[in-house]
Amino acid sequence: MATTIVTGASGFAASYVLDRIGHRGPVIGWRRSRPADPAADARIQWHTVDVLNRDAVDSAIAEAQPDVVYHLAGAAQVDTSWHNVAPHLATNALGTHHVLRAVRRLRRPCRVLIVTSAQIYQPGDDPISESAPLLPPSPYGLSKLAQDQLALHAARDEGMDVVIARPFNHAGPRQDPVFAVPGFARQIARIEAGLAPPVIRVGNLDARRDLTDVRDVAEAYVRIVESAPRGRPYNVCSGRAWRIGDLLEELLHLSTATITVEHDPARMRPNDVPVLQGNAARARAELSWTPHIPIEQTLQDTLEYWRDRTTDETSGDRAIG
Repeated sequence: MATTIVTGASGFAASYVLDRIGHRGPVIGWRRSRPADPAADARIQWHTVDVLNRDAVDSAIAEAQPDVVYHLAGAAQVDTSWHNVAPHLATNALGTHHVLRAVRRLRRPCRVLIVTSAQIYQPGDDPISESAPLLPPSPYGLSKLAQDQLALHAARDEGMDVVIARPFNHAGPRQDPVFAVPGFARQIARIEAGLAPPVIRVGNLDARRDLTDVRDVAEAYVRIVESAPRGRPYNVCSGRAWRIGDLLEELLHLSTATITVEHDPARMRPNDVPVLQGNAARARAELSWTPHIPIEQTLQDTLEYWRDRTTDETSGDRAIG
């Protein structure tokens, strides 16, 4: 039976990959620190591995002798990359180098999925295909481009069995509220519960983003691992760019509260790309993958997730009191 490692396994998209492959075992989940609840999913073998620690990565790969590695560990925020350039470069580029180096030293077959980003592309008004110019608009994008190029080099020049996913924006339950959709949903849930005044604070609502449900994204990652030719990158996207303000309006429509929207300058990014829209024709044609979950369900499920979390929060407060 194949052994699979998922790096960054406590992260957002990785948790959905584990949902899909956890029954196939053995599956080893890496995270930087020990899980708060190691028994949360008994199917997963949790290991504490920091991808920036080369020796730890070497040892963990050599011990596991994996057949597949889903490399999802990385720094994920565009806005913080402007102030924390070095950590983003280290985690995304050096961490990937360590993983690829350790797999190379196995000298046995092992397929590696490297998850980079649509932020490696030059922004434009038209849907972006995999052949578009690579010109990142942010330090985060630069760090992901370095990661992407390491993956291509490993596949094309070193003969490693490496495949590449270039995801555009995705959302859904479990996502950190520093991102737009879960951030809106969390604020709405807290307002509904009476934990916050009926005002939601927002950044740029005119930006348009290609958005895919995270559950469809996880399915794409699995399809790439199972079917993609070595060294071939795939956009993971819906092919439709949603205005952020329209997503907020839909969430407000789902709310039981009357809420005022206020702009918060602190939530504006230094260099916000107006439009980021992908072309997923390659994944559709070669992997038979297309997203199936409508945006309305993504928003509804995300709001319900934060309502549940808010209920847990208020129940805990009552229990303490």
